[in-house]
Amino acid sequence: MEASSTFDVIVVGGGPGGATTAAFLGQAGHNVLLLEKAQFPRDKTCGDAISGKSMGILRKLGLVDHVKDAPNARIEGVIFSSPNGKMVTIPFPPRSDHSAPGFCCRRMVFDNILFQNAKKYANVLEKHAVNDVIVENGFVVGVRATDLATNSQKEFRAKVVVGSDGSQSIVANKMGRLDTPDDHNCTALRIYYKNVKDLTPNIELHFVDTVMPGYFWIFPLENGLCNVGIGMVTSDMKKSKVNLKQVTLDAIAKHPMFKARFEGAEAVGPVLGWTLPFGSHHRKSYGNGFLLVGDAASLIDPFTGEGIGNAMTSGFIASQVIGSALAKNDVSENALQPYDEQLWAEIGPELKTSYDLQRIGRHTFLLNLVVGKAASSQKVRDTISGMLGNEEAKKEFTGPLFYLKLLFS
Repeated sequence: MEASSTFDVIVVGGGPGGATTAAFLGQAGHNVLLLEKAQFPRDKTCGDAISGKSMGILRKLGLVDHVKDAPNARIEGVIFSSPNGKMVTIPFPPRSDHSAPGFCCRRMVFDNILFQNAKKYANVLEKHAVNDVIVENGFVVGVRATDLATNSQKEFRAKVVVGSDGSQSIVANKMGRLDTPDDHNCTALRIYYKNVKDLTPNIELHFVDTVMPGYFWIFPLENGLCNVGIGMVTSDMKKSKVNLKQVTLDAIAKHPMFKARFEGAEAVGPVLGWTLPFGSHHRKSYGNGFLLVGDAASLIDPFTGEGIGNAMTSGFIASQVIGSALAKNDVSENALQPYDEQLWAEIGPELKTSYDLQRIGRHTFLLNLVVGKAASSQKVRDTISGMLGNEEAKKEFTGPLFYLKLLFS
């Protein structure tokens, strides 16, 4: 094993959460090492939606124009369909700066923008797979990694280690935090397609009967590409013994809502699956000498399945708390605990609402009611549009009064 190197912070994983954390810490003058097992640019299985929350962190990083100039699709709203076949388009609320509410950008492209930016401020080693966490006297003090280019073992030390290494995080696992139960996990798959008909500047979420209680999505990308997939709560999938790949391919080939749209379409690349740990399970994501961010911290939105915005938000908050802890020369669990407080104050209410919406979305009657009323009423569409951009208003979706009003409207 090669001799160890010492840093202020080691960030394990160069996805949106890790790259964001490393960039902000490096900008603040800290000596940061970012370890990434892949070589960028690399693909990441995902829905590819870049939310308004992500755009907020991109502004702090000065990267908004980089994303706008990269291959992407501008997103103006969302198309919902219900199990009975009703469909409605809900525009996102307009932004005060008249910019797009969001984008869809392949992770091959988006993550590389963040990763190359992190390289400006941190020491970066690609093709280094972390396989162990070094713990001494109850504190995380470093990691061990395999250099995949030479197959040699290396040891790196730091005052703080940040686990941003995804849903199957080595750091979270070694620290006993990889504990998300199946009813707070989603299993999903993705296929890229080209030449799908009738794409619009909207993401599509289809609650079709054949995939309930999950949903089928179609997200537009650049140059006629689109991201197609299905997500289902893991406990439901196991209980019903669902073959997600077969259900997806059957929906594409046979469902009357999609069959004609996919005639002549061509899959680009393989069918890929992954696990999404929902933020409805509050994982303890800190301890002596370490923090977890992004998927490693179980922060996926339980209704939409979106995780990039929460990953980047967690990375920003982690960088602030770590900076303060380093300044005080105290990286104990107590010193890093404000990360959890600040993170959940920021995203906790939204995650709770989204979890409530996920449970409501399991009821066919309510989905048919909401989409049906929205399809026939501009007032209902305007109401839902306003709710999408307002967290307090969105909570109305989870209350019985909202559905009583719809019944008698």
